[in-house]
Amino acid sequence: MNAPLGSLSDQALRRLVPAESIVRLENVSKVYTGRTGAPVPALEGINLSVPQGAVLGVIGRSGAGKSTLIRLVNGLEKPTSGRVIVDGADVAALPESALRHARRSIGMIFQHFNLLSSRTAAQNIALPLEVAGYDKAAIRARVDELLALVGLTDKRDRYPSELSGGQKQRVGIARALATKPKVLLSDEATSALDPETTRSILDLLARINAELGLTILLITHEMAVIRSIAREVAVIDGGRIVEQGDVFDVFTRPQHEVTRSFLADEAGRALPSYVADRLRAEASPGSQAVIRIGFRGPHATDPVLARLARDLNIEANILAGSVDEIAGRPCGTLVIGVPEATLTKTLGFLKQHDLDTEVLGHVS
Repeated sequence: MNAPLGSLSDQALRRLVPAESIVRLENVSKVYTGRTGAPVPALEGINLSVPQGAVLGVIGRSGAGKSTLIRLVNGLEKPTSGRVIVDGADVAALPESALRHARRSIGMIFQHFNLLSSRTAAQNIALPLEVAGYDKAAIRARVDELLALVGLTDKRDRYPSELSGGQKQRVGIARALATKPKVLLSDEATSALDPETTRSILDLLARINAELGLTILLITHEMAVIRSIAREVAVIDGGRIVEQGDVFDVFTRPQHEVTRSFLADEAGRALPSYVADRLRAEASPGSQAVIRIGFRGPHATDPVLARLARDLNIEANILAGSVDEIAGRPCGTLVIGVPEATLTKTLGFLKQHDLDTEVLGHVS
């Protein structure tokens, strides 16, 4: 039986009722002028929508256009063409005074923290409030609240040189939240941190999103960041968005070569060197066909190889594999080798079980 509407949590309601977009890029292009005066395209025909309360990740290699995109959203750059809408306002069309006010609703956290070394943690957090003209009592109360939120109450009087990388980033997050923004932009905010610290920062961002309903736009080149916190993803390459959609769907059934290249080195997808070095495009006498199997959702833990052996008497050689979780949903990858003569039957069996398959080649 469905729960009465009044008993649903805010988070559940957000899943039931489509949210309006708080950030929207409409056919946006950005062209710079190079040293020789020639045009240098950075973004071309970008269409992107970020619903209120969402966590959307934009992933791409260095030079793909990620940083330009985020600078357009916070108004540090203006598009050559197209519109950038944030909280109903066309950012590029705002006069400077209105743009300064609009930026209060857009928080920003950076890869290298960008803290002032001469200010304590509390004073760094207070800076945007001072610029906005808050009185001292209000600043003190807000800073105390934010230090508690990011778990740094006991570090309020420490200078950046006395803080670890993770603690510096927590100060950066608190500072970004100081003026109670509606949108939080994260520009490679965890790429300078070790894996354990990265997880703690991502957990903090997820909690902020859940508890405050804050919209988060993540710019990153790290798969782990997207898969651990984002629910929607856009893959950018050469200034264009080449693939976008639900994180689980995009990462378990990638359609574009760039997306597949990001996934290529993931655990379970990369072939061991002793297999990769022997892999050939054509079969030879006595060789095995190498198949990559993708498991999604309820099929992620199916005993497929046991069934293959039991039902078809086909013994598969496991070459690589893993079971993981993306956006809270299980998935897995398995790379197997089967005798060439059984390839057609094996593929038919796997497809009957709604599993994704890809023949990678053949090994002797």
